[in-house]
Amino acid sequence: MNAAVYVHFPWCVQRCPYCDFATSAARPEAIPHARYADAVIEELRLRVEAAGGLRPSTLFFGGGTPSLWSHEALGRVVAAVRALGPVDEVTVECNPTSIDAARASALFDLGVTRLSLGVQSLRDEHLRYLGRLHDADGARRAVRAAVAHGGLRVSADFMFGMNGQQTPALLEDLSELLDLGIEHVSAYMLTIEPETRFGELARKGRLPRLADDDVAAMYESVEAHLEARGLDHYEVSNYALPGAEARHNVAYWRGDPYLGLGAAAVGCLPEREDPLRASRWRNVYDVDGYLGALSEARLPPEERESLDPDTRAREALLLGLRSTEGVDLARVLARTGVDLRSSRARASQRALSRGDLEEEGGVWRIPRRRWLQADGITSALF
Repeated sequence: MNAAVYVHFPWCVQRCPYCDFATSAARPEAIPHARYADAVIEELRLRVEAAGGLRPSTLFFGGGTPSLWSHEALGRVVAAVRALGPVDEVTVECNPTSIDAARASALFDLGVTRLSLGVQSLRDEHLRYLGRLHDADGARRAVRAAVAHGGLRVSADFMFGMNGQQTPALLEDLSELLDLGIEHVSAYMLTIEPETRFGELARKGRLPRLADDDVAAMYESVEAHLEARGLDHYEVSNYALPGAEARHNVAYWRGDPYLGLGAAAVGCLPEREDPLRASRWRNVYDVDGYLGALSEARLPPEERESLDPDTRAREALLLGLRSTEGVDLARVLARTGVDLRSSRARASQRALSRGDLEEEGGVWRIPRRRWLQADGITSALF
């Protein structure tokens, strides 16, 4: 079985006020670098054994700020995954403050092929608003250092929809990023999650925000601008030059199996007894408990659920309809036993007649002009 492998690194230097990921702030010297690598490698062994074997397709280090992990420790994890078979792509998320020319080169030497930089903005006022550690010049230096290596594919996360943000300035910043050599952009609308500092401020009416119509217009402007620069809008929030797509994320959107490793990581693999069902787990977000269990060769405490075939089919719609690749009906049938054409006959015909859905060659897609309504269109097919 092929699977995308995700490793969660649960530390960062400082939590951002909009972030609801399972992370905590820590000084680099306080992080148990070697012990955490030992635990992840042991979890990998136990998960592969329980699955009856596994071949990695891609490897993604997320967090948190995995570029804070010592190179020796991160390299051991890369080597352990690669020992299972060839890996098509190895990505490490990086904060601009934790990447420079020497670190980019060291990561490449460890087998990393792609860096995802959390740039977010090239305006100091917006970076301060987002609580980022870097400033605009620091972001530029990080991008230049990563791109200059040549052997690394480089992506940048960018955020829009912030109060006071103007579309012309946003497009100017995106042009500068591309001029610096970025080949992939993940452009995210600012989302206010309830269990964050921003969520708390919003509940108190103390967080100024752009109107929804202004954010939607900004989304459309970003799309037009990046496409004019030669990037393909291949997923709701993602743009890439030809061949520069995030292969790990594409595996998620296709509904491929994925193996999650690390504290708070999520994984989902077909069940050995009934491959039409899948088992999904989430490791507890308790680093000490995680480390303790694996030091005794036990899987960490987890939350687990069994996904029946129809739930897997719904999730295939939820993920696949976010991308230009769409939902391959035959692939869903083979994987889950669910025929979406017959099980969603009335809803799909209604969506097709309204132009909310297109079908070509046995693949369903939401037309790009309707991507802002993708959540509602998809939920109507559930």
